[in-house]
Amino acid sequence: MFSPMALADVKPKVLPLTQIQTQSESVSPKVALERLFTSKEIQNEWFAPDFLAQVPIAQVRQIIDELKSQLGTYQGVQKNAQDYLVIFNQASVPTKIVLNSKKQISGLLFESPQTQFISLQEATTKFKALPGKVSFLVQEGKRIQAALNTKTPLAVGSAFKLAVLKALKSEIASGKRTWKDVVQLQLSWKSLPSGILQTWPDKSYLTVQTLAALMISLSDNTATDTLINLIGRQPIELVSPHNRPFLTTRELFILKSSRNEKFLKRYRTSNEAQRRAILKELFKKPLPDVNEFEGANPVALDVEWFFTAEELCGLIEQVADLPLMTINPGVANPKDWQRVAFKGGSEPGVLNMTSWLQGKNGRSYCVVATWNNSNASLEESKFLALYNGVLAKLATNK
Repeated sequence: MFSPMALADVKPKVLPLTQIQTQSESVSPKVALERLFTSKEIQNEWFAPDFLAQVPIAQVRQIIDELKSQLGTYQGVQKNAQDYLVIFNQASVPTKIVLNSKKQISGLLFESPQTQFISLQEATTKFKALPGKVSFLVQEGKRIQAALNTKTPLAVGSAFKLAVLKALKSEIASGKRTWKDVVQLQLSWKSLPSGILQTWPDKSYLTVQTLAALMISLSDNTATDTLINLIGRQPIELVSPHNRPFLTTRELFILKSSRNEKFLKRYRTSNEAQRRAILKELFKKPLPDVNEFEGANPVALDVEWFFTAEELCGLIEQVADLPLMTINPGVANPKDWQRVAFKGGSEPGVLNMTSWLQGKNGRSYCVVATWNNSNASLEESKFLALYNGVLAKLATNK
């Protein structure tokens, strides 16, 4: 997912001390931001030593150039409440900046970019223009405000975990399980990151609620697979009609590993019963190395989890009341809303954002956007600028 950005490098240009002091007297946070985007050379002296110790200076030029290339021509900086907006011709970037007593940058955060929209129809048109397959849905309550390919199943990455949570919530409501139930972590359930539980000792004790919270907030794959094994595939498949058999993340990684091409070929050409048999064969296969999945090229996007935008809205609406759904708000600014529930997903060639939001006006919204392209890497910042722009527009509804 898009992460807040820090800074970038240049060759240090050492100025005489008197020149540095003269410059620093006139430097405001706004000026400090402006010179990052207008100067030919970004200088070490602009940053506090403590900042440079935590943020590699080599990232500066790369990140600034990336913002310019993905969001268009730089147009300026303007105040935004207590913070700032860096304006480009395609989107704006909410930015936080802190200067120390020497007027050096000691803190800097570029948040998710947002496109400014006149209407949701304009947003729909811009999503439609993205290369590949795209779905987009905005609902206010049950009323559709914007829609694009909302009935088309697309790969959604970790957003599938909403189906696992919905199945779990149903079992708890029926009395079959409780949030306090304790589960022992099994070696055969461990997966690859994202997450932290893959590094925990085998047979560690975890409550069902902890597993669910890690699955949603950190997108922990091992927590997810533990819950899938606890619940079983069938209850999850009841709320996930396009995914039979319903894959664990471990099975997905093993199938997509270059070491298992024969299994992948068989899986692709098999019916449901045959696929279930293949998954039993994979049970004893070792996990591949995580480095195998760090490339930018899409791999076997037909082996994924598929949901329509309408299905994702239905799922998140049914679990949005759970406290754990508010731990990670995604790209939404919690200050703009009474309540935010979020789950997203990504892998090379796949991006999804699914949010349920309650506005300060009391209205509830569901916003889903999914983008698939098996032929090229996705411009993540452009996609998230569109999505964040939609959220920003909805937040201003009275």
